[in-house]
Amino acid sequence: MNIIYYDNNIIVCIKPAGVISTDEDGGMPQLLREALGDENADIRAVHRLDQVVSGLMVYAQSNAAASELSRQIRCGEFHKSYLAVVHGVPEERKGRFEDILLRSKEKRKTFVINKPARGAQNAILDYELLGSNGERSLVAIELITGRTHQIRAQFSHRRLPLLGDRKYGAGEDNCRIALWSYSLSFLNPETGKRMNFRVKPPREYPWSDFDTSLFPK
Repeated sequence: MNIIYYDNNIIVCIKPAGVISTDEDGGMPQLLREALGDENADIRAVHRLDQVVSGLMVYAQSNAAASELSRQIRCGEFHKSYLAVVHGVPEERKGRFEDILLRSKEKRKTFVINKPARGAQNAILDYELLGSNGERSLVAIELITGRTHQIRAQFSHRRLPLLGDRKYGAGEDNCRIALWSYSLSFLNPETGKRMNFRVKPPREYPWSDFDTSLFPK
């Protein structure tokens, strides 16, 4: 278990692909309890990563810490940034995607729709193109909203599916979904001090196709 930071209020760690974020059998809270050697530890999820996605997550260790981090998420004080490798090249080097998303529970998939509908939600993200070889592109993404499968659905809608994401239109790429939670920034629930964490993705395909100098410092 890769624990990046630990104190009495929070745990910052790397969630592996294939592990669920929430407190279920085999989920990250359970794995963290095992790593800490305390099966009764109070570990609470305050945000999520799709099961197939890897990268940074923060967990609260008390009700008060969970409430404060949740407040920061609601108020825009909690910042999450991602790296992705997509098929194709975005039209602009920097931009914002604003869409209306509708989640289908039956298909377990999120769709971009043209007009408001019952159960639909607004979705906003900012992106920056970091590098491209003409066929695939490395992009940095900051979520303004946090919807289920938001990044995957919004990029796929623009014919820029993430490598490895067959659910959203990618082909047989022989890799996991190329989406990595690389940056978290939030206020420590106890001290109020801003904390910033950044971790680059592993040097394996498709990340290894791009020079390390392209990745955010």
